[in-house]
Amino acid sequence: MASNKINPDDIELTVTHVGRDLLLVISGGVRHIGAASTAYLNGERVEVQTSAVPHHKEHTISEDIAIRVAKALNRTVTVVMGIHYDDLSKEGIMKVVEIVNNKVNQYLAQQI
Repeated sequence: MASNKINPDDIELTVTHVGRDLLLVISGGVRHIGAASTAYLNGERVEVQTSAVPHHKEHTISEDIAIRVAKALNRTVTVVMGIHYDDLSKEGIMKVVEIVNNKVNQYLAQQI
């Protein structure tokens, strides 16, 4: 059962330490796997590889988050993301992105 009500508390960011690396799972609404992005250090640069499930849009957010966290924490980061709410307007999608970015920013503020 999908919902179109966006509740900031429904969107979750969980972090798992995998040795020195990090796995971030970001989910909300009808939880699923829509995309996975891994950002890693390559010399001075951060590179990213993404796998997206067809017809899902989470990769547009997961890549940026993986890069930001990898740069900030100087480690490999994989972001697995799946958020679905029925019939979201553009404003609703922007609200979801805002909530996700706020949660990532809160996490990073606790780490630095």
